[in-house]
Formats: sequence, C-alpha cells, structure tokens
Amino acid sequence: MTQPYDPSSEGAQMSFDGRMSYSDYLHLDQVLAAQNLRTSAHDEMLFIIQHQTSELWIKLALHEVSAAREAIKTDNLQPAFKMLARVAQIFEQLNSAWDVLRTMTPSEYTRFRDELGQSSGFQSYQYRLIEFTIGNRNQAMLKPHEHRPETLKLLTDELARPSLYDESLRLLARNGFTLPAEVLNRDLSTPHQPNDAVIAAWKVVYQAPETHWQLYELAEKLVDFEDYFRRWRFNHVTTVERIIGFKRGTGGTSGVAYLRRMLDVELFPELWHVRTEL
Repeated sequence: MTQPYDPSSEGAQMSFDGRMSYSDYLHLDQVLAAQNLRTSAHDEMLFIIQHQTSELWIKLALHEVSAAREAIKTDNLQPAFKMLARVAQIFEQLNSAWDVLRTMTPSEYTRFRDELGQSSGFQSYQYRLIEFTIGNRNQAMLKPHEHRPETLKLLTDELARPSLYDESLRLLARNGFTLPAEVLNRDLSTPHQPNDAVIAAWKVVYQAPETHWQLYELAEKLVDFEDYFRRWRFNHVTTVERIIGFKRGTGGTSGVAYLRRMLDVELFPELWHVRTEL
C-alpha cells in the first residue's frame, strides 16, 4: 500500500513550538474571531465578511495611493506607476466582491438588517480617507467621525495635504506647463474644480506622448484607477438596489438615490474632459 505523502521528507517545517507560524504572522486568531454575529441568520456571516475584507483591501489601497503620491511629489514616477496599477487591481478585486454579496436576496437581508442599527458603509472612515487622498474632498463628510477624535484628526490632517491629483498637477507645472494660481495654490480642504488651463496642459501631453511620455503614462494610470473606481461605485448601486430596492439606507441616506448621485463625481475631471478636445 502506498504510504501517505509526508511533506517533512522534503524539508517542510512541521513543528512550530516557539517558532513563527503562518497563523502567528497573520494574527489569524484575532482576524477569524472578529465575525461577531448578532442574529442566527445564515447570511449575516456573508455580510460581515464582505465588509471586513473590503476594509482590508481599502487599507492596502490607501497604503499604495499614499506612497504613489509621495513618489510623484519627488519626481520618482516609475514606482508611482506600479503602485497606481496595483490600486486599480485592488478595486477590481473589490468589484468582484459585489458579485458574492449579490447572492443574498432581499428576504435574507431583512432577517438581520434591523440589527445593524444606524451603522452603514457610508460611515467607513477608510473609504472617506481614500476619497480625500485622491481628491474628492467634502468637509461635510467629517461629521460622522466627530465622535472619534483620532479618526477625525486623521481625516482633517489629510485635508491639509495636497491630494494625489494636486501632486499630479504640480508635476505638470514642474515640467514646464503653465497652470493658474487658483489651481496650484487652492484651498486644499475643498474639491479641485475643473480648469480650462489644466485641460489645455493635458491636451498637449496627449497630442505628443513621445515628448511627454512619463506625464502621458501618469495620466493613463490615473484614468485606469478612476475607471475601476467608477465601476466599484456602479456595482455598489446595483447591489444595493437589488437587495433593498429604494429603501433608505441604515445610516439615514436616501440609499440608491444617494449612491447614484455619487456616480457623477469626477476624481480627475480634466483627464476625462480632454478626450472631447482631442
């Protein structure tokens, strides 16, 4: 009779007394103990894990976007391109997660929805932070976090820094493109407003990519990212409508109507508007 395969015969480590194991390194005891169901509903586990894993992916996206912004600030563009490409794929991963959540039907969700209280993804500080970091800045969105001083400081500190797109426009200026003071010296705590001079600068980049290759590549990396981000928002709307229809959100928003309004938000507006000019 063939003996069962023993991985230790090829050198696999099998004893971890006092040594670092896979579970130790990843703190899996804490991670896997964080799913605290409040009901006996079968689908509550899906709902919790969907949102917890999304927060982990968003944490990684923040790590990458913040590093990409710093790289752009210091004209170190090749690493920035790699990081932005990774962020686009992170949002593709987040997009796929909606497909899993959409397997939950309205009747299944209603079995535990009341237990959510007023909690809602609308209150995710990491999601708010990534929006602030890339440039969608709205000071009204600080209010849901006023009860947590550490989180509020994290968000207000971000509003004082140039966003990813601000640093990209400053890079344009360092490369000889003339941009107006209202773009380069704007109030950082407010959203960037589309500007014709910025459109004109990106138009020059797109019309002569061989001359401005790094700026051209940066522009396309930003568009890739926003493309995936928009798909994520759209899939969010579709999932919510499929599960709760047009009910109000648990956090008090208008639900689908609010999410549809967010579909119109442009993160890097001139990079989309310039396409009409080309």
